[in-house]
Amino acid sequence: SGNYYNQGEIRKKELEQSCCVLGIPASDVTVIDHRDLPDNPAVEWDTQLLATLVLKHIEAKNINLVVTFDAGGVSGHANHVSLHTAVRYTSLGASLGWDRVRCRVLMLESVNLFRKYISFLDVLISCLLPRDALFILTEEETEQAKRAMRCHRSQLLWFRHLYLLFSRYLVVNSLRLL
Repeated sequence: SGNYYNQGEIRKKELEQSCCVLGIPASDVTVIDHRDLPDNPAVEWDTQLLATLVLKHIEAKNINLVVTFDAGGVSGHANHVSLHTAVRYTSLGASLGWDRVRCRVLMLESVNLFRKYISFLDVLISCLLPRDALFILTEEETEQAKRAMRCHRSQLLWFRHLYLLFSRYLVVNSLRLL
C-alpha cells in the first residue's frame, strides 16, 4: 500500500489520482495491503505469497499481458526485484496455476545510470540494441506521464524531480519477453 514513512493512505489516493490522469479507472486499480509485504526498499518479499496474489489478480481481471520489472528492478529497489521474481516464479511454475491463464509477460529493461538519465537521447541507443518491444512516447504522452508522476506528491523528493526532467523512462522503454 506504499506505507513506507506511514503514508499508506496518502499514497493510495495519489495512486488513484495518477491512474485517473493516465485514463485508468479506479475499478481497475488494486492496492494490496498485506502485513507480510511491507513497502520498504530494503525488504525482499516472499516469492510464493506474492506470486499467489499476482496470479489471483490476473485470473480475477482476466489479464492477458503483464508488464513488470526485470531482475534489476529499474532502480534496484528490493520490492521491485521481488515483484520480478514472483512473476517469473508464477509464469514458470504451472503448479501455481499459470497454465490456467493465457498471459504474456514483458519486463521493463533496467539500464545503467548514464542511459537512465539521458532522456530522449536514449532513443538512438535503444533502437540499436536487441529487445522484444520498444515504446517511444510522443511529447503529449511524455507530458501526461509527468502529470501522473506529479500526483505522487509525497514521493517527489529532489531526485525524483531530476527523474522528471531527465529520465529516459518518460520517453523510451525497452522490454523483453519473459
